[in-house]
Amino acid sequence: MALQLSYHGETSVPVEVEGLTPDWICDKSLSDIERFEIFHGNRKIPLAEMFKIAGDPSDKRMDWEGNLSGVHWVGAKMTSGQIHIHGPVGRHLGSEMRGGEIQVNGDAKGWVGAEMKRGLIHVHGNAGHLVGSSYRGSAKGMTGGTILIDGNAGNEIGCTMRRGLVAIGGSAGDMVGFNMIAGTVFVFGECGIRPGAGMRRGTLGLFGPNPPQLLPSFRYASTYQPQVVRLILSTLRAKGLRLDESLLEAEFDLYHGDLVALGKGEILFRHAAA
Repeated sequence: MALQLSYHGETSVPVEVEGLTPDWICDKSLSDIERFEIFHGNRKIPLAEMFKIAGDPSDKRMDWEGNLSGVHWVGAKMTSGQIHIHGPVGRHLGSEMRGGEIQVNGDAKGWVGAEMKRGLIHVHGNAGHLVGSSYRGSAKGMTGGTILIDGNAGNEIGCTMRRGLVAIGGSAGDMVGFNMIAGTVFVFGECGIRPGAGMRRGTLGLFGPNPPQLLPSFRYASTYQPQVVRLILSTLRAKGLRLDESLLEAEFDLYHGDLVALGKGEILFRHAAA
C-alpha cells in the first residue's frame, strides 16, 4: 500500500517540499512524516498543515493528489522508489534525481528533471521550459536517465545536457539542445527557432512535419537509416510514449554542427520523399 498525500492547501504562495522522497519516508512513521518541515513561502510549516497523509510508506511508493501546480521540488534528489502524481505539479519536478521513477498524470511546470542523473520521469501532459537542463551558472545539465513528455514543452529543452534521453511527444519551443554537450533529445511535433545552437556533441531528432530552419553553422552530411534511432524509438514505445510507427522504417537527413562550437553534434530530420 502506498503513502497517500492529499493536498488541501489554498494559497497563492509557493509551497516547497524538497527532501520528501520515497527513500526518506520508507522507515518513518506517519507522525514523523506529518512533522516533516516544508516551506510555505519563507516560512517553515509541518507537512500536515497542507497535506492529509495516510497509507504505508514502507514500499517506497508515494501517491500525490490534488492541484499541485503551486507545489515545487516534488521528487527532488530522490534515489529510489516511485512517485505517482494525480494532477498538475509545479517546478523542479525530479530535480537532481538519482534513481527511481516519477509518473505525472497531468501537466508539469518548468525545470522537469533539471540536472537529473538517473531514473525515469514520465509526464502524461505538458511541461514548461528547461526540461532536462542545467540551472543558470551550472556547467552541466542532465547527466543520465530518461524524461518523457507526452504533450508539449517550452524553450531550451536539454540546455547544457551531458547524457541521457529526453523525448517530447508534442511540440517544443525555441533553442532545443542549446549548448548541448552530449545526450539525445527527440521532438515528435513542431520545433521553435535555433535548435542545436552551440551544441558540441549529442543528437537532436526533430521529427515534426515542418522542420525548423537550421543555423548556417550546420552542414548536411547524408541521408540514411540509423539503426540506433530505431532502437531508441522502440525503447520509447516500450516505455509508453506514443509515436508514429512509420518512423521505425524511415530515412533521415543528417546535419552536423554547431560548427561555431566543437561541431560534432547531429541533427536528424525525417527525409521528405521526392
